[in-house]
Amino acid sequence: MPTMTMIEAIRDALDVKLADDPGVVVFGEDVGFFGGVFRCTAGLQKTHGIERVFDTPINESAIVGLGVGMAAQGMKPCVEIQFADYMYPGFDQISQEAARLRHRSNQQFTCPLVIRMPTGGGIYGGQTHSQSPEALFTHVAGLKVVVPSNPYDAKGLLIAAIEDPDPVIFLEPKRIYNGPFYGHSAGEAAGWSSRPEAQVPEGRYTVEIGKAAIRRPGSAITILAYGTMVFIAEEAVRQTGIDAEIIDLRSLLPLDHAAIVQSVEKTGRCVVIHEATRTSGFGAELAAEVQEACFWHLKAPIQRITGWDAPYPLAAEWDYFPSPQRLGRALIRAMED
Repeated sequence: MPTMTMIEAIRDALDVKLADDPGVVVFGEDVGFFGGVFRCTAGLQKTHGIERVFDTPINESAIVGLGVGMAAQGMKPCVEIQFADYMYPGFDQISQEAARLRHRSNQQFTCPLVIRMPTGGGIYGGQTHSQSPEALFTHVAGLKVVVPSNPYDAKGLLIAAIEDPDPVIFLEPKRIYNGPFYGHSAGEAAGWSSRPEAQVPEGRYTVEIGKAAIRRPGSAITILAYGTMVFIAEEAVRQTGIDAEIIDLRSLLPLDHAAIVQSVEKTGRCVVIHEATRTSGFGAELAAEVQEACFWHLKAPIQRITGWDAPYPLAAEWDYFPSPQRLGRALIRAMED
């Protein structure tokens, strides 16, 4: 099997589905001729034609609205919002139209629409290129929300998303697109050395949406993570030596409740980590789920390690990120309680 980065795996998934299904179309800002700002769609227009892979105006509401209309008529559009930060003009179409079409029409129409968005920081993109808005989408009934942490999952989950009959928000952590920290030495200096390349099968395969993966089995404490934070969790465990079980959620909506409960009932302790701001972040939902389902098994309070409640700081983004050191201190505190 070839070894791929996440960008290559995403491109391969799109290539497979474009070849496999004539109803699949790919479009967005700079997606066609240029191949996307991160090159995820490079070469696809040349291979599949301008009618299947094409550019759009800078209008996120129109991009999503066009996708909803195509999906309602039986096509399978996979659209790109150039950065997750740009999705706000399209949020009305996402939350009011795409998410509700099946239920509003009494299932006369479905919306097999995938909306891809690079998310998170790590490339010194500043406040309008570095946000992590996943909690906004998980609040919308009718959506599915996916965040891969590695190339294998990225391809399998994207193919599954394109084949899903309902709208899927596909969030791609840009910090691990091409390597662990997108070429920045600050991450290496902090000891974050995992490289998210993986062997990826050729052709079609799927990873089930709604199923978490145990990245590291353990018995002392459960770490709930997704996206880039999976690698932070692995490094924190390496540095502390604590026998933690790392659960890569992969899918935030639907959430794999069974995997979470089984792990926390075994370990009795839980730490949640995500890059987004703390208040009303998805970690609060995870903590509530664990509290409700595992209360009598808990040996220590649930802890959250997150980004700060502040606008994204360009000059200090590596201090903003949850680090292995911050997570490590939380693990030690939980073990002492």
